[in-house]
Amino acid sequence: MNKRHLLKTIAALAAAAALGGAHAQTALKFQLDWRFEGPAALFLQPAAKGYFKAAGLDVTIDSGNGSGGTVTRVASGTYDLGFADMAALMEFHANNPDAPNKPVAVMMVYNNTPAAVLALKKSGITKPADLSGKKLGAPVFDAGRKGFPIFQKANNVSNVAWTSMDPPLRETMLVRGDIDAITGFSFTSLLNLEARGVKAEDVVILPYAEHGVKLYGNAIIASPKLIKENPAAIKAFLTAFAKGAKEVMANPAGTIGTVKERDGIINVALETRRLQLAIDSVVASPDARREGFGQVNPGRLALMASQVSDAYGTKTRVNPNAMWDGSMLPSAADLNVLPPARK
Repeated sequence: MNKRHLLKTIAALAAAAALGGAHAQTALKFQLDWRFEGPAALFLQPAAKGYFKAAGLDVTIDSGNGSGGTVTRVASGTYDLGFADMAALMEFHANNPDAPNKPVAVMMVYNNTPAAVLALKKSGITKPADLSGKKLGAPVFDAGRKGFPIFQKANNVSNVAWTSMDPPLRETMLVRGDIDAITGFSFTSLLNLEARGVKAEDVVILPYAEHGVKLYGNAIIASPKLIKENPAAIKAFLTAFAKGAKEVMANPAGTIGTVKERDGIINVALETRRLQLAIDSVVASPDARREGFGQVNPGRLALMASQVSDAYGTKTRVNPNAMWDGSMLPSAADLNVLPPARK
């Protein structure tokens, strides 16, 4: 075999190997908790920059319609991974003790729940105690509403009446005066109120995390099947995610375009603000800095499990040890993604 022929053969083999490598990528289906809004950039950035692909993963990212739905779809095997509220995951576990495929949290992203009570200043509500005897509104499945008994107990709030509605009507009914206050994710409801003509300075926000309720928020969840069969793929996903999330937190405005690519009708300025609010309030929060991005504190998780069991009235008690598996987290260096604390 002459030298030229040998080189051609080597080149052909290399090309075939590269092609084979492309086909050998591990396909993973991932579902968000909600629509393609600002915070989705945390996941869309590593996809857009090719970090998942470079890690040997072919990741599909779909929007969601609530954490409960995401948990159910990962449990059913429709999705391999998802982004969901920790309380919704706990509720599923405790209400479906015999389910064969209960998802497990593998990385904490929202170290604090974004749940908050919001009211208009003109209502006279300025602190949790002012909610006693008031009319509150939220969809029945809202995380803040379901967790309200924990907030209520921590702040000695009594005699609250609830009004239920579909999500798009929540802020409208508050503006109209049909209800005195609402529960919702702080960075979602505040911007929804502004979109209805309310100035930010006219809104009172009582975040659960600042009023004695240390619930975790959203985590990346995985199916036990994937954990058992391919833990390396999960670690690769989490490492690529952390790399992209670091870029998003360092430059929210520069990465919001990834969300616009998935939903062309978003208001870029609004979603950039939503993303920044989410980063400041729940991703790079003081608790997250204390515990470390991606991690959980076992004692805090156990307390949350007990609180959720009581507040949600679950069929069985929540077992915190069944909720969490941190064995696939990236290295400490890869998890060093939080931006400098804001002064």
